[in-house]
Amino acid sequence: MKAFLITHPLQTSYSDVPDPVSSAEEVTLQIRRIGLCGTDLNTFRGKNPLVSYPRIPGHEISATILEMGTAVPGHLRPGMNVAVLPYNNCGRCASCLRNRPNACLANMTLGVQQDGAMSPYFKAPWRKLYPSDKLGVRELTLVEPLAVGFHSVNRARVEPSDSVAVIGCGTVGLGAMAGAAARGARVIALDVEDEKLSIARQAGAAETINSRTTDARARLKELTGGHGPDVIIEAVGTADTFRFAVEEVAYTGRVTYVGYAKEPVAYETKLFILKELDILGSRNSATEFPAVIGMLEAGKFPVDATITTTVPFEEAGSALDAWNASPASFTKILISLS
Repeated sequence: MKAFLITHPLQTSYSDVPDPVSSAEEVTLQIRRIGLCGTDLNTFRGKNPLVSYPRIPGHEISATILEMGTAVPGHLRPGMNVAVLPYNNCGRCASCLRNRPNACLANMTLGVQQDGAMSPYFKAPWRKLYPSDKLGVRELTLVEPLAVGFHSVNRARVEPSDSVAVIGCGTVGLGAMAGAAARGARVIALDVEDEKLSIARQAGAAETINSRTTDARARLKELTGGHGPDVIIEAVGTADTFRFAVEEVAYTGRVTYVGYAKEPVAYETKLFILKELDILGSRNSATEFPAVIGMLEAGKFPVDATITTTVPFEEAGSALDAWNASPASFTKILISLS
């Protein structure tokens, strides 16, 4: 079968790879949709330090079960549509021993440290599958990135009384907004594109700020009684937004970083101490897949508005080219394999 590869920065190709052969505790999947995310764009740009080339991308996965190994339990069956948890863990490192396998020292995410699912068929351990009889393959493709956003909300310990500013209206940021709003928090979305801010309102943001056309610092103060947000979740990954979060969060507030900064970040570190801040990292997702699936099944997320375009498998390279040339034009690109 053919797989799609990122072979070098700004270069892609298709190559023959073996058909998957599943073990007793694995299933064979027909891949239906693959979502492209910022990690894939950075791999394409040569700015992902976790990737070696060539690499088959694909960790935002929706698929249909084709065949099951002899040890797969009966709650799964051929024909089921599933989302796939794309991480693995060693079970022995400090994170795993603390029951936080999403931050495993030896984690190998599909499409990043190991080849992903951008091919017609794929195999996966049955424990990584999350089925839904109510969701279609488009919705299931969104489960992983939205769950990453939900995890950042869990890390921030968001409460109903909190004001929560989320920087960045990509899919992960939208997931953070939806997760915080579901907890009853007042959500403020920041981005530089009005169209994306419109989607943020549909995802649960009560207020929006276009930081390109508005003084975001002054507006945040105005919206929070001069204090700044109780929580800021950074879902962009730039040095400026990393600093902005620490500078604008309220005293004794919490900052959660879910975006990777692509360069070293210099801070005024006295703010950490003067404000007595909680600075938190958020990696992958942990136990959030079921909550996201429940939200999507309830129709409480703007799926159609979030998915910018769906292109056939044969145009995956062109989609990356277009996204690289105009990143602000896309929220979510799906690749259709069947």
